[in-house]
Amino acid sequence: MENQMKRILILTADAGFGHRSAANAVAAALHELYGDACQVEIENPLEDKRTPAFLRETQSDYDRIVREMPDLYRVGFGASDKLVPSAILESALIPMLFEPLWDLIETYKPDAILTTFPIYQAPLTAVFSIKKVFTPFFTVITDLSTIHRIWFHRKVDACFVPNEQVYSLGASYGMPYRKMIVTGIPVNPLITKERRSPNELRAGLGWSTDLFTVLAVGSRRVEGLTKILNVFNHYGSPLQLVVVAGKDEELYRTLQQIEWHIPTHLYEYTDQIPIFMHAADAIVCKAGGLIVTESLACGLPMMLIDVIPGQETGNAEFVVSNGAGELVEDPIIALETLTHWLLNDRALLKQQAKNAQRLGRPYAAYRVARLLWRAAERGVSDRTHKRINGRPLLIKLLDQSRIAWRKQIQQTDKR
Repeated sequence: MENQMKRILILTADAGFGHRSAANAVAAALHELYGDACQVEIENPLEDKRTPAFLRETQSDYDRIVREMPDLYRVGFGASDKLVPSAILESALIPMLFEPLWDLIETYKPDAILTTFPIYQAPLTAVFSIKKVFTPFFTVITDLSTIHRIWFHRKVDACFVPNEQVYSLGASYGMPYRKMIVTGIPVNPLITKERRSPNELRAGLGWSTDLFTVLAVGSRRVEGLTKILNVFNHYGSPLQLVVVAGKDEELYRTLQQIEWHIPTHLYEYTDQIPIFMHAADAIVCKAGGLIVTESLACGLPMMLIDVIPGQETGNAEFVVSNGAGELVEDPIIALETLTHWLLNDRALLKQQAKNAQRLGRPYAAYRVARLLWRAAERGVSDRTHKRINGRPLLIKLLDQSRIAWRKQIQQTDKR
């Protein structure tokens, strides 16, 4: 069994929740499908002390940047999403991340690599070119529509895209069709396991079983949630709220201080979001790739109340244009949406639930896991005696950046 074990390395980042969530989902699917025959490691190269501080800090500063400087974020996203700026960015990333990625590969010796964050692709290719040993590696895109050009790296073995729309976008960026596979965004495999009815779930959670149930998910990244919940609190029709604060202690304290006039269940945090989604009739949330994808996978209509300029704009447009939810800009529109959902025996809500279910890809994690496993069975490719295109220019770049790649090769040869 030891000789048959396959090692899979998943690279992620913590700028938002979606990248790590996708990584965790694929890891869970791999463990379920292949058990002890598969060793999975999840690493965040941005946490390495050798990674430049400004790259490490983009994770902790992500919330502040998108909230305090949304116009700057939007302009930066658009300006860099061009062919020449993207190429310059990739060239800059190679010396910044070369050593951390080299060491991760030497430490884990993976049979296949998956990245859920785009900036590792060019540095990984550089590591393989210098070593002349190529590990199969793949990228999974974690948003639904507005995708930055840097995600589509031609040297990957395959890019797992969420839908046909992104498949076409990648082709317009010059990504070979044969290197894109429509899988959906990996979500928690628990979503596929639930077989209980919503009423059974609500009873087990201590919620009312006979009230229209709205799940609201907040965090430091969600603005305006309390104003909308206040409108629902005074709506007047039978309704219950389930509110998750997403580890935002300040939001949780604020929610606890509200005088609730309807049944309301407050959670500072929960690891049961898939169960909560299956138990709810609708969800109020931001337009993040993770929560939108999970909602679609659960067939849950969405009221999107917050959109980060750039990639989340596309997520919101995808939901609304496909009839799976509404984009709400203020509490009055939220009240109108809730009213429309409840009219005519919830006809609109039922249609949006069907549309969400049609768009959802709850088995994406399993699809990605199986493709990774097949690649791991093929394993690494030794090209020691072959000429690698672009290698001389790459060596020049590393030398100019004072990256001790020769020393690393010597250390590798001694092992």
